[in-house]
Amino acid sequence: MLSTDLADLKAYMAENPGAVIEDVARERKVSPRAVIAVLPSSMVRIGGGEHFAAAMQDIGQWGEVTLIVHTDDAIFEFTGPIPAGEIGRGYFNLMQPKGLHGHLRHERCAAVAFVERPFMGKSSAFVAFINADGGIMFKVFVGRDETRALRSDQLARFQQLASRIAASPMA
Repeated sequence: MLSTDLADLKAYMAENPGAVIEDVARERKVSPRAVIAVLPSSMVRIGGGEHFAAAMQDIGQWGEVTLIVHTDDAIFEFTGPIPAGEIGRGYFNLMQPKGLHGHLRHERCAAVAFVERPFMGKSSAFVAFINADGGIMFKVFVGRDETRALRSDQLARFQQLASRIAASPMA
């Protein structure tokens, strides 16, 4: 990406931090990772993909969250607890027979991003699992309480996990 394009994207995201990451990436012809990387540094921290399993195990203890898979053709949302998982046969396997279950290609995870930003007039916090191509595998959002505020217990867990996996804000 040209430095002028990068500066323009950075300025755009500073002015519009709640923009839909995938939409901005598509419109600007960049990867979602590039969009996340230019968010104001106070809003994002990132760690290596080798932390995939540890992050998923931790998130599995948070209780009800929302997992989102956003493709060009659909946005899938699952709200509920993330099941326990384990690595086997080349996948991180979500070990539950009903509800959310499946097999995740954890070795394609290149980064784990922790994003806290405004979205649609409210605070939001999510973990984005970023693949080797710079795309977002899926996002896990901190849950909301009955007043639609972020759950304080989950936000604390999110911040603790970010501190363990991503030692400092991204530049």
